[in-house]
Amino acid sequence: MDCLAYCQAGILAPDGAPPEWAPAIEQSFTYGLQNEASDESYEEALEFCEKHPVESSTILPSRTIADIDRNGCSEWRIQAHDSSLVAVVHNSDGKGGLSQIRSRADCPDTCLLSNLPIVAGQYHFPNDGGVYFEITVNKMTDPSKGGVIAIGTACRPYPSWRLPGWNRLSAGLHLDDFHKFFEDPEGGRPYFPLGSPLITSVVGHTIGCGYYFSTGTMFFTIDGQRLPDAFTGIYLQNRSGIDVYAAVGVSGECDVSVNLGGTSFKRLEGNEWRWKVDRQVRKLGDDVGEQEELPAYSAR
Repeated sequence: MDCLAYCQAGILAPDGAPPEWAPAIEQSFTYGLQNEASDESYEEALEFCEKHPVESSTILPSRTIADIDRNGCSEWRIQAHDSSLVAVVHNSDGKGGLSQIRSRADCPDTCLLSNLPIVAGQYHFPNDGGVYFEITVNKMTDPSKGGVIAIGTACRPYPSWRLPGWNRLSAGLHLDDFHKFFEDPEGGRPYFPLGSPLITSVVGHTIGCGYYFSTGTMFFTIDGQRLPDAFTGIYLQNRSGIDVYAAVGVSGECDVSVNLGGTSFKRLEGNEWRWKVDRQVRKLGDDVGEQEELPAYSAR
C-alpha cells in the first residue's frame, strides 16, 4: 500500500516558515460512520472555545523538573475527570507512567488529558525523534451501540465533552470507525482510504500515537506496527506558544490502559530515548547550543 496516498501535503513557505496545516484531497465525511455528536454539543464547544483562549506555553515548576530528573517519564499520567461516569486509576505499585481509564455504560463523549505536556512549547525541539505513547483496549461497548475510544492530542483548555480531534488544536484517531480528525467537528477522514484496518475489533489490541518534532507529522500504530502518516505539519505554526497534551477519549463502557512510558511499548522504536516524553523538557528552548542531557534515571 502506497503510504503517500495517506499523507497530508506540507510545503515550506518561501521565507522558510513552517506551513500552515491543510488537509490533502481526501474523502471527508459529514457524519460519523458509527456515532454522531449532537448539534448542542457542537454549539457548546464553540462557545467554550470562544470564552476560553488556548493556554500559552509555560516553563514547568522547578519541583516538577526535579521529579522528572528523578523519575523520568513516570511523572506523566492521565488526569482524573470530574465525573462519576469515568474513573482514572494509577497503578498501585507506585510506578508511574501508567493509567487505567474505566467508564460506565452511560458515559457520554469524554476527553481526558495528560497531567504534563508531551510537546512543550518553551523547551527545545530536537531534530530527531519526537514523542510516543500507547493505549491498550481491554473493553469497549460495541460501536453500533455507542462505544468509542479515541487517541490523540489536545491543548488546554479543551471541552471535556468532545472527543480528541473535534475542536481547536486537537488531533485524534477514533477507533469505532478508524477515522482521523484534526480540528474537524464533522465525520472525519478515513485513515485507510484504500483498504480496511488490520483488525476487525480493537479490543485486546494496542494502539499507539507518535509525533515527529521536525516535521509535525503524526502517525499511529497497531500492536507496534507503524501505520501511514495521518497528518503532516500540525502544530508547527504556533508550536513555541502552546503546550500539547496526550488525549484519550471514551464513550460508553470502556476499559483502557494508557502507557506514557511507565513500561515497555509494543513499538520497539518507541522505547528509544529519542521518543521518550521526558526527553524534551530536559532542555529549554534557549539552550540550543548546549549538549543534550541524558536521562538521570537508570531504566530508559
